[in-house]
Amino acid sequence: MKKWVLFGLLLVAAAVVAEEDENEAPECDPEACQLPNCRCSGTDIPGGLRARDVPQFVTITFDDAVNTRNMETYRRVLYNRRNANNCPAGVTFYVNHEYTSYLGVNELYNRGFEIALHSMSHQVPQSYWAEVTYEDMVLEFAHQRIQMAHFANIPFDTIKGIRLPFLQMSGNTSFEMMARHDFLYDCSWPTVAHTNPGLWPYTLDYRSTQDCIIPPCPTGSIPGPWVMPMVSWLDLLNVPCSFVDTCYWIPDLNDEQGWYNFIVANFERHYNGNRAPFPFYVHEWFIAVNPAVERAFVRFLNLINSLNDVFMVNSQEVIEWVKNPITIAEYRQKPCKSFIPTTCRAISCTPLQAEHNGNIYWLDLCNVCPRVYPWLGNPLGQ
Repeated sequence: MKKWVLFGLLLVAAAVVAEEDENEAPECDPEACQLPNCRCSGTDIPGGLRARDVPQFVTITFDDAVNTRNMETYRRVLYNRRNANNCPAGVTFYVNHEYTSYLGVNELYNRGFEIALHSMSHQVPQSYWAEVTYEDMVLEFAHQRIQMAHFANIPFDTIKGIRLPFLQMSGNTSFEMMARHDFLYDCSWPTVAHTNPGLWPYTLDYRSTQDCIIPPCPTGSIPGPWVMPMVSWLDLLNVPCSFVDTCYWIPDLNDEQGWYNFIVANFERHYNGNRAPFPFYVHEWFIAVNPAVERAFVRFLNLINSLNDVFMVNSQEVIEWVKNPITIAEYRQKPCKSFIPTTCRAISCTPLQAEHNGNIYWLDLCNVCPRVYPWLGNPLGQ
């Protein structure tokens, strides 16, 4: 009897494994996976270009709420920058809803910067994001895009990217939501194994070869969304770090030259390598509270804005280039990206009570005041 029970359990386990294998993406076939809509994960340069012919992209990103205080830093450090081809320099802001000033979001958009999503709730514990359901992911991101476009008065179809809170991956769930709601890319997935040479953006039509630092990572075949890998920096002891402000072994925070050298050393690993996009992922507070770091950062931006083969761009622009890779010379001849500025009839709505926690919030926006504080399930606060 025990033998038959054991045999039955083995059959069940085999069926589960077979089901998992059936849902797992196959190994990438480079012949079948072709640009512009499919790319295998890897460090090879898109289009087979030589490294010296590849534009070196620099992607500056800031996370979390946009508010009146951090807008001062953004205006001081980022505004009015141009690359050497005379096109405006790009930056991506991954914005969560709570405590965000949508007046600030509108201003950033009208400065030509990319607005992307960092979830509506950014809630804790971190395990929520590891176990999040598809339905909750729709509430967090698909509904947040509606909310962002509405309250900041920016075009819905310009909001194409997401970054998960705490960089906590959600398996296939987030990418399935992105595929069904027409998001272009995710920039939440760190890599420490592919830093030299760096990992280029890729799609999930086939199995990813990227290391999984904060599981669960996607395993299914999910055509459509792109992965914008978070290629880690190396600190002074070569310990990887995904955000600049999470690097541990760093120069003294009052040492401007030390910080400038630290930034440039990480940049040169990309610039002198396969020219995978160089990431400068940071939270604004780190720049604001450390004046020497800010000065070093500004010096670095001044440097890259003066180089003929380096371009400070937003995340969408990187994906666009990967889809249709062209040489530096061709890239410099491209027209600058354009957009239609939007108006903002500034309104301050306070006090607004939140139904989910009873708290009172202020809310600055470019539309009419909602009835209650907007939240999950009621993104417009109706």
